[in-house]
Amino acid sequence: MASTKSETHPLTRTLAAVGAGALILGAGAALRNLFGPTLPYTIHESPEGALDTDEFLRFLTVVTDGTLRRCRVTRLRNGEEFYPAEFEAIRDARHSINLEYYEFGGGKVPSVFLDALIERARAGVQVRLTVDAAGSFSTPNSFFDRLKAAGGQMCWYNPFRPLTWQRVNNRTHRKLLTVDGRIGFIGGAGIDDRWFYGTKKSPPWRDTVLRVEGEAVAGLVSTFSENWLEAAGEILSGPGQFALHASLDGARGFVVISTPHGGGTQARILFQTLIHSARKSLCITTPYFLPDRSARRALIHAARRGVRVRILTAGPFIDHPIVRKMSRIASRHLVEAGAEIYEYQPSMIHAKLLTVDDQWCVAGSTNFDHRSFGLNDEVNLAVLDPALAATLESDFADDLRHSRQLTPGMLRQRRFLAPTEEIVDRGLRRES
Repeated sequence: MASTKSETHPLTRTLAAVGAGALILGAGAALRNLFGPTLPYTIHESPEGALDTDEFLRFLTVVTDGTLRRCRVTRLRNGEEFYPAEFEAIRDARHSINLEYYEFGGGKVPSVFLDALIERARAGVQVRLTVDAAGSFSTPNSFFDRLKAAGGQMCWYNPFRPLTWQRVNNRTHRKLLTVDGRIGFIGGAGIDDRWFYGTKKSPPWRDTVLRVEGEAVAGLVSTFSENWLEAAGEILSGPGQFALHASLDGARGFVVISTPHGGGTQARILFQTLIHSARKSLCITTPYFLPDRSARRALIHAARRGVRVRILTAGPFIDHPIVRKMSRIASRHLVEAGAEIYEYQPSMIHAKLLTVDDQWCVAGSTNFDHRSFGLNDEVNLAVLDPALAATLESDFADDLRHSRQLTPGMLRQRRFLAPTEEIVDRGLRRES
C-alpha cells in the first residue's frame, strides 16, 4: 500500500522531486564534510593566570560568548544509566519538556520515550520536540502523530526542500533535554536503540551524558529556543520554561551554543583555546578524529611542550569506516610528536568528551571533525570541576584498558589511500 503524506519523510519527497540532482549535491556535501575549508585558529598570547583562576574564566567565556553560571553535574555512563535518568525526569515533569535531537529513531527505546511524552502532554505539560530531518531520515512523520494528537508539538529541523537546498548541509547535531527549566541533559547520545540494545553489527554504543541542575540549565533552554524558533516560528516563553533561580553552590561552567558563522563555530574556539592552554594533560574522546590543520598543529605543539596528549577514538565497530581510515592518516604525525592515540575495541564509542589538566571538562555533541566544527549546530557544556574531571578521567582510563594503542609502524602502512596519504603527509610536514 502506498504511503500517505503524513507517513512520508521530508527527505523522501525531496529526492523524488529533484532526482539525480540531489545525489550530485549529496556527493558534494560528503566531500565537504571531510575536506571543507576551515578558518585558521591561532593564539599568539597565552591567557594570563592558571586554568582555575577568575582571569582565565573571564577570558574563556568572552571568546566563546558563554555566560558563566553555577551548576551541579552528574555523569551518566551508557544507555543503561542515562536513558532511565532521562525517562524519570520526563515522567516527573510538571510544566515543560524540551527535546532537540539529531537522532530520534523508531525502535523500542524511542517508543518508550514517546509514550512518556504523550502521557505528560495529556496531563497538560508543554512538550516540544525538534528532530533533525537528516539525522532521523528513517523515522516517518507518522511516528509522531500520537504526540501531536495529545497536544505535544514536534517539528523537523531544516527539512529538505528544493528551494532551500543551499542549506542542506546545516544540521542540528545537538542532543539535549530540559525539564521545567530546572533539569537538563547534554551529551553525545540520541534517542535510538543502538545506545541500549546495540545493532546487528555492534554491541550497545559506548557514550556519556551529563545530568545538569542549577543555573546552567538556562543555557540549555537558550540553545533549544534558538532552533525551536527556526523550526516552529515560536519564541519560547512562559514561567514553565524559565523556573531558574540564582545559586551560589555547584561548579562554575557555561553552555557554548555553537552555530556556523563564516566557516567557524564557538565550539571550535573552545576546543582550540583549551588545547592551547593545557599545561599537564589532555584527554580527548571522540568517535571521529579528523582534526583540521590548526587543531593538529595545536595538539602537536602541546605534546612537544610536555603535555600528555591522549586521544580515544572509534575502532573496528565504527559506523563510518572511511573516517577511521582518514583518521589514521591524520594521526601519524601526532603519534610521532608524542601523542597517544587509541582505538576502542568492544563496540562503537560515541562519547564526545575533553578534560584538561584534571580541572576543565567539556561534554556535548561536538565531534572532532570539520562537520561539527564548521557546519553543524552543536552544544557543549564546559565546567571547571576537578571532581567531575576525576570521574571522566577514571572512565577514560577504563576505556583505554579496552582499547588498542596506535603505533607509528601501524600508521605507516600503505593501503588503498596511499596517494591521499602522501598529500596529507606533505601538508602535515609543513605545518608541524
